Amino acid sequence: MSLGLNSRSCGSGIEWFRPASRAIRGVACRSGLVLTLGLVGCAGKVEPQIQYVRVEVPVQVPCRAPEVSVPPWAAAGLRQTDSLEVKVRALLAERRQRIGYEKELEAATKACR
Repeated sequence: MSLGLNSRSCGSGIEWFRPASRAIRGVACRSGLVLTLGLVGCAGKVEPQIQYVRVEVPVQVPCRAPEVSVPPWAAAGLRQTDSLEVKVRALLAERRQRIGYEKELEAATKACR
């Protein structure tokens, strides 16, 4: 004994199901087409997002330190005939000049670091 429905048991034939199946297929195809076109429209061109990225790169920069001028050395003008006291005073003065000159040079090189 079979409980399934077929065209003979209902008495209406298969022709009754054909228009309904065509209508269902038509609605399904149209809605699928609309859905596909909608998705294709959304998947069109998307504006690229501009994103700024900071990249730190070391760059050589020329040194802008002021030039240090060489002072006129106190012992440069000494003569052989000058006394010992004059020579010692000139050498002590030149030593102070050299220390000051070295400090100026060090300050100029630190400015470039």
